Amino acid sequence: MKKSLLTLLFFITLYSQSQEKKFNTESVEIDSMIKGTLFTPKEITKKTKLVILIAGSGPTNRSGNQFGGVTNNLKFLSEDLVIKNIAVFSFDKRVIAQIRKGITNDNSMTFDDMITDTENVVNYFKNNKKFKKIIIAGHSEGSLIGMIVAKKTKADGFISLAGAGRPIYEVLEEQLLKQAPYFSKEIKQNIQNYKEGKTFEYKSKDATMMSIFKPSIQPYFISWSKWIPIVEIKKLQIPILIVNGTKDLQVPESDAHLLKDAFPNAKIEIIENMNHLFKETPTEAENIKSYNDGTIPVMPILSEKMAEFINSI
Repeated sequence: MKKSLLTLLFFITLYSQSQEKKFNTESVEIDSMIKGTLFTPKEITKKTKLVILIAGSGPTNRSGNQFGGVTNNLKFLSEDLVIKNIAVFSFDKRVIAQIRKGITNDNSMTFDDMITDTENVVNYFKNNKKFKKIIIAGHSEGSLIGMIVAKKTKADGFISLAGAGRPIYEVLEEQLLKQAPYFSKEIKQNIQNYKEGKTFEYKSKDATMMSIFKPSIQPYFISWSKWIPIVEIKKLQIPILIVNGTKDLQVPESDAHLLKDAFPNAKIEIIENMNHLFKETPTEAENIKSYNDGTIPVMPILSEKMAEFINSI
């Protein structure tokens, strides 16, 4: 009986140890609006480097999720990197805190706010001097934010993850004309207004059109439109990695090549069958499904390529 009990306890202990996380996580508050999770290896050394991960557009949290859509892509990527002994900080965009506090106001938010928030994050970690080097990695909209902040804060490296090479008004026009060609005339006119920095009256029964052109969101897109990715990336003088996937429905791989052409010394990785969320989606059905399935892991090759780049800096 004793022997059986000891055997059982041994396997319970073994199972518990196998379930232990191979890394540490810590909640970090940068300020009243910016909170995130710091992923660190079990042992931090003088050589440990930190990746600051910037989310894409919309009300996106530190895991990569939005209200009504769960992907966990940023959470999975953070876990994949920290297992490779690279620390990661992923944070909620300020709109998450605003929603929780019930103080959301589209009119009050601009693209420059996202730049300021990220700059504050980078400076927070630079000031605590815990990590040897800081690399900024921006996803989608976060790519442009990242390259601007990398210049301002003198980061040690920059990674563009599915980042556009064109200004947002060109990307938006392309996406909307594909989704709603029957609105082509007003799409082109409204995009032109964004390009020229003009606000305008707009009402539509179409949810997609309203999400992009409603009056309250216009200041944000106008402020975003003044920044040109291929101009900003040229200002950097640090190692750069540009990543995109062949199944990205939002930012085609041609945008990655635009960034590469603007910064010829950058390393570029085009990952086969990877979509905008870093998931492996060979078919269109799988691609669409991944936008609301938080169980699908990100492709391992992504963290492998990122770690290879980070370790070379």
